[in-house]
Amino acid sequence: MLDSRFNLVRFPLITLIITVTLSIGLVSCGSSEDIPIQQVDHMDRLSDVELRQQEQFNESQDSQFIFNFGFDLRASPQEDAAQYLPFLTYLEKATGYRFKLHFTSKNSSTVDDIGQGKTQFAAMGADGFLKAQSEHGALSLVRGVNHQGKTEYQSILVVRPDSLIENVKDIKEHSLAFGSRDSTQGHLIPRIILMDNGISLNDLKDYGYTGSHQNCAEAVVSGKYDVCGMQDQLAKKLASQGVVKIIHTSRYYPSSGIVANKSVPAEIIKRIKRALIDFDPEGKHREGLYHWDSTEMPKGFLAANEGDYNDLRQWSIRFGFLKESLTQDQ
Repeated sequence: MLDSRFNLVRFPLITLIITVTLSIGLVSCGSSEDIPIQQVDHMDRLSDVELRQQEQFNESQDSQFIFNFGFDLRASPQEDAAQYLPFLTYLEKATGYRFKLHFTSKNSSTVDDIGQGKTQFAAMGADGFLKAQSEHGALSLVRGVNHQGKTEYQSILVVRPDSLIENVKDIKEHSLAFGSRDSTQGHLIPRIILMDNGISLNDLKDYGYTGSHQNCAEAVVSGKYDVCGMQDQLAKKLASQGVVKIIHTSRYYPSSGIVANKSVPAEIIKRIKRALIDFDPEGKHREGLYHWDSTEMPKGFLAANEGDYNDLRQWSIRFGFLKESLTQDQ
């Protein structure tokens, strides 16, 4: 019997597809200064045959429920949705459970959603997980594996190609854009970079939160901010295209992963965790994925371990993001 404390809903998968199509229109930049950093290929969709196959799968006895799956916004809602939907299809086939992609509202956060039971699982960075663990008892299941086979990532500071800013020391008296307040690569690690170089927020001309890595880059390219702290893969891609210039790359920190609401029964967590570890996006599960190589887990996942986030936890406490009385990773 499934635990009644968390929110499960019954929908046919066609509702999931329609919900995503409608939801992605709720969040957009809408500015004439926006740059098309990443766009969804609208031809890359599930075919009618694939949809019918999915509906048949959803009618099976093993797929009675939908678990809501949330995510930290990385690129755009459209791009992120296009990446996560085929991944959730894999999880459905591997576990027999069903999943609905959940879009966090502007007045909420991925942390709030997992804590309030609006989502049962979420793709979340280390900073968000630490807050979700501290405030809501969330569980870290797995961490993403990068292109080098490591469960680590970096934050990168970028400026416009014609900027006179060459290094971190030059940032003083300039404006800096962060991503989301709960972002590890877009906020926590950039704050660590500043602190390591003797720079406080008071030393900046201005700073602000843009909500995503793509928005952060757009804020720099459009001239709204001088510097952006952002995700490494997207930063390197934009730099290779000549859109931005990299001025600093951080040391490595624990990568994003999949987090679970504490109320999800242990047997369900065990089954989903096994499917996540078995996920082979470069091999047998590659078919149907959309630009998975540009995510923060291009080579899949490895189990999260106690102590993975100790360093970032101490930094979060130092910045006042977390309280001292934290429990260790579950």
